[in-house]
Amino acid sequence: MSDDPAGPQRRRVRVWFGDHIVADYRAEADVADRYAAAMSRRFAGLRVTSEPIPALEPGGQSLPEQRLWEVAPK
Repeated sequence: MSDDPAGPQRRRVRVWFGDHIVADYRAEADVADRYAAAMSRRFAGLRVTSEPIPALEPGGQSLPEQRLWEVAPK
């Protein structure tokens, strides 16, 4: 669990083939680190980056766990 009051930090992991992104994954930091390590082994010759996602960027925060409306869409 993170000590950050805003919640756990999320990271964006990308696998690059030259200038082209061949994989793009977003997750909480510990899961993203495991994914980056796995991709580094799987694609040993390719560059793998892992960057923090700012909270203001779409996908930077997890969806809330509580229901936001009472009536389900039809």
